[in-house]
Amino acid sequence: MPFVVPRAADLPPVTWASYGMTTLAVLPLVWRRRAPVAVLAAILIVGGVYKVALDGPGQPLPYAGLIAFYTVALQCTVRVRVSVGLASVAAVALSVGWETGTARELLFTLFVSAAAYALGRLQHTRQAYTEAIEARAAELERANRIEAEQAAARERARIAREMHDILSHAVSIMIVQAEAGPVAVRRAPERAEAAFDAIAETGRDAMAQLRTMLGVLRTDRPDEVAPRRPQPGIEELAGLLERVRGSGLEVSYERTGAVRGLPAALEATVHRVPPRASSI
Repeated sequence: MPFVVPRAADLPPVTWASYGMTTLAVLPLVWRRRAPVAVLAAILIVGGVYKVALDGPGQPLPYAGLIAFYTVALQCTVRVRVSVGLASVAAVALSVGWETGTARELLFTLFVSAAAYALGRLQHTRQAYTEAIEARAAELERANRIEAEQAAARERARIAREMHDILSHAVSIMIVQAEAGPVAVRRAPERAEAAFDAIAETGRDAMAQLRTMLGVLRTDRPDEVAPRRPQPGIEELAGLLERVRGSGLEVSYERTGAVRGLPAALEATVHRVPPRASSI
């Protein structure tokens, strides 16, 4: 930016008009991000009036013009930058030729102008890279959120199926036993007692399974571990079918071949097949 420097003793003192033009050359920088080209043009015009009309003292560096030129390089398109750059070079050459006319002064001014332009382009590249990184991070966060929502939806569907299996099996057996109970009371009291025992056992088993599942779902803190039990598998089929027989259904169970370990999910699936078949 223009500033007043000491003048030689044989020159008249600096006027208030020179101070005013110095201040006026700085003020447009307030709007440099909104209209960088217009601000640069205004600074060059004020600087020309300052030198030509007022014969103000020179400055080692045209700070205001360099800042405006930096902003043009930072924000404007290629076409605008080329046009402004050519116009600025012409203005700098004219100003230096008017003031000193030395090649050294011209080269120095062109060098600092090129440095301001290079810094502007470097900052533009850095901002573009930062924006790309932020956009990529936002995209990954959005993808992770969608994946988490889909995983939660799949888990809710699985839990709903689990609860449906537990309740439908238990309720179907309890209904069969309850309907057979009055008949058994009249014909075979011992079977009626077994039916009522089966209703109670089935209800307790269903409640235990639901309590375990809901306890896991309601664990909010990592240090709270809900009581868990293994998923039912093939070894529990005998007891399951015994309860089904107690409801009056004729079922048979036969296992052939060597016993070998199966994945827990597969054993749980096998365990759910008989309850579904018995409740149809």
